[in-house]
Amino acid sequence: MPQLKELLVEQLQDLLHAETQLTGALPKMAEAAHHPKLKEAFEKHLVQTEGHVERLQNAFSLLGERAEPKPCKAMTGLVEEGKETIEEGREKEPLAADLALIAAAQRVEHYEISAYGTAKCLARQLGEVDCARLLSHTLGEEESADFLLSAISEPIIQQASLDDAGATVNLETVGGNGRKKSAGNATKTTTKAGKKGEEVGSRR
Repeated sequence: MPQLKELLVEQLQDLLHAETQLTGALPKMAEAAHHPKLKEAFEKHLVQTEGHVERLQNAFSLLGERAEPKPCKAMTGLVEEGKETIEEGREKEPLAADLALIAAAQRVEHYEISAYGTAKCLARQLGEVDCARLLSHTLGEEESADFLLSAISEPIIQQASLDDAGATVNLETVGGNGRKKSAGNATKTTTKAGKKGEEVGSRR
């Protein structure tokens, strides 16, 4: 087998094991999440991840190779960290626990973005256009998932900061597509006594 194709197959084997691990980890993260949009994001990405496994199997078929997973130690470590995050989150305030979950999830996304980007480039170099197209599709979904997690984290971070300062913020600032709502719905703070404060929502 040519060395570039061998390398691509190894990368896909690694990704297949990584994605399979995630199908078991994401339901636990969704269950641990407090914010409804974060819970929804994990549930949505579980469905996507199951699709990623199917795409990888199709990629192996296109290459004429067997879809055999290769132990992905990196993902194993990230999943273990995720388990620790869930356990430690039980002792944290809900906002802090959710932010820790987002941090753990984004580490996973960044690993996958890197891995899929490398595999896609190898497939293109080999002239495996259909295989590269499958990998590019998954790469786009991983990047979108990462963006959504960042968007969800923004109002949670604001709320946590204001809690420390003795104020509150409306967390319903993330739209269904992962972007903030319009400036007309900008977040407003209030003191504990109920007095309205300054707007903290970003105007776009």
